[in-house]
Amino acid sequence: MFLPSRLGAALAFATALAVLAAQGAHALEFEVQKVTDRIYVLVSDLGPRSPENYGINATLGLLVTDEGAVLIDSGAAYKAGPVIAAHVARVTDQPIRWVINTGAQDHRWLGNGWFAEHGAEIIALERTVESQKSYAASHLKRLARGIGPERLAGTVPYYADRALPGDEATLTLGGTKVTLLWPGPGHFRDDAVVIVPSEDTIFTGDLVFVERLPGVQGDGTSSIVRDWLASFERIAAMNPAHIVPGHGHACDLARARADTGDYLAWLIDNIAPAVEDFEDLTEVVDRLEASPFEYLANYDQLHRHNVNVTYLQLEAE
Repeated sequence: MFLPSRLGAALAFATALAVLAAQGAHALEFEVQKVTDRIYVLVSDLGPRSPENYGINATLGLLVTDEGAVLIDSGAAYKAGPVIAAHVARVTDQPIRWVINTGAQDHRWLGNGWFAEHGAEIIALERTVESQKSYAASHLKRLARGIGPERLAGTVPYYADRALPGDEATLTLGGTKVTLLWPGPGHFRDDAVVIVPSEDTIFTGDLVFVERLPGVQGDGTSSIVRDWLASFERIAAMNPAHIVPGHGHACDLARARADTGDYLAWLIDNIAPAVEDFEDLTEVVDRLEASPFEYLANYDQLHRHNVNVTYLQLEAE
């Protein structure tokens, strides 16, 4: 049973403040960006995971309805829950009644447990949940190295209470219609987007990176660049006024294309001819500098790796 919204939010905020006080001065501070009267964005670091950011080097979303708040993605650790809740309480007195997971990466869902304990229903597509299960152990190991056992304490996989079959599902949450859609493979194969038609907004999760370079994973199943670009174009065809990316600030479609769509297209357009000409992989990695994208955070750390992995993908076609 949910408490009346103002009382429930007040109690959650009090709990969050108490935990934050215990954690000291180095608690994570999100930048809160207002997109519409009902949509907010919690923007964290663009760099690596760290104890200070609780493993949340990502952007989370918030939809405020008349009957409760919908949190889009729950962070990477149980202990991040009260930090997130405290930021939500700064912009609304509605309790967090629902959490939607867009993806399988740690900062999309490993914080579910705290919100479930505080009355939220966790929602995701079934295919996303299955992907979460396949990555859970490896992501927890990586988090233990990246943020340390103290920050990770209490974090256990908590999967969706409502796992939705198929590639698309429309729900009414607090009187607001939302659609979970799998647009095709992206950074992870089974990640979804959340569409809020009344706000002309799409929460893209890790299908869109803004202000930082997209990372092309080398596990052979995720980040297949041709598929990712096709998924991006499916999102673009919806022509939303507002995009809430998985990393960086909310933006318009033009910015999302510049930072993600154009880079994915650049990788294909520049690497495919090299593969066709049997150019040596090492020479391709050394030669292909993507100067139009050097402004994106993490370019120096990720671009050469992205070229390497994309070459191998295209070579295997």
